Amino acid sequence: MSPILLNGMGIVNDHSEYIEPEVPFKNPQIHVKNPHLDTMEEDILYHFNLGTKTHNLPEMFGDIKFVCVGGSANRMKSFAQFIHQELALPGNMDDITDICEGTDRYSMYKVGPVLSISHGMGVPSISIMLHELIKLLHHARCIDFVLLRIGTSGGVGLAPGTVVVTDKAVDCFFRAQFEQVVLGKVITRGTELDVGVSKELLQCSSELEDVPTVIGNTMCTHDFYEGQGRLDGALCSFSTEDKLEYLRKAYNTGVRNIEMESTVFAAMCRACGIKAAVVCVTLLNRFDGDQISTPHDVLVEYQQRPQVLVAHFIKKHLGLIV
Repeated sequence: MSPILLNGMGIVNDHSEYIEPEVPFKNPQIHVKNPHLDTMEEDILYHFNLGTKTHNLPEMFGDIKFVCVGGSANRMKSFAQFIHQELALPGNMDDITDICEGTDRYSMYKVGPVLSISHGMGVPSISIMLHELIKLLHHARCIDFVLLRIGTSGGVGLAPGTVVVTDKAVDCFFRAQFEQVVLGKVITRGTELDVGVSKELLQCSSELEDVPTVIGNTMCTHDFYEGQGRLDGALCSFSTEDKLEYLRKAYNTGVRNIEMESTVFAAMCRACGIKAAVVCVTLLNRFDGDQISTPHDVLVEYQQRPQVLVAHFIKKHLGLIV
């Protein structure tokens, strides 16, 4: 059975699989694909402790041009303080407050035109955050912004400390797609990210010292241990050679790092026409081992590299760097 168009909205194939159409990245506005939102009297962004009736979202967030998300709440607060310094904004960076302090799920900090938000660990956590973030930006009528995920990852054939700008986010079968089960059917969305943003970030890295950067595919898994072929979890059903063979296959398909959020991040951004990028530093080369034994001070410096790169990118866009 060949794929068929379903009311012009997507494709259904013989596996009851819906392939969602994509929105061009050149669209300056968010394309929120939910007609039910227009019929709602109020939209409560529960996990942010925000709402369309309780808060003036356009006034609070309408000037946002850069949204940076990362797993750790503490790291995203540090990033907000770092950006405050880099942009030379008035006031004390230590006075930055958590907009989501009424909830313990996520943390959010606004610094000038930059929004810094934590997303937790793994696909379920970041997907919840992204649904509410995309609606927030929609309700705030934000346009012409860039969404960037910054974080850490395991490297595949790369030296620790290398920053990977994601070309395509791939699943554990090395497919550039994200599958979501909805009402018993599989929704498949593409995970290619904006090429222009990736190239800009790579160019920015060449203008910095000690931020070695490559563009490559990022593999997203649903687990830190078995799902990534680690030998040191509570359960392990494979050999060392099995692990190395899998990593070699991943490398040969273009995978250069592994983490746990990129596919749903890329899929949701692509579906909504949002310019986005994933920028993660590698903390180890998975060919050499599974556990991170690098000294703490070195790890801290590694973790700052994506922040330094993204800050440089933001300052260039704002005209603060020629």
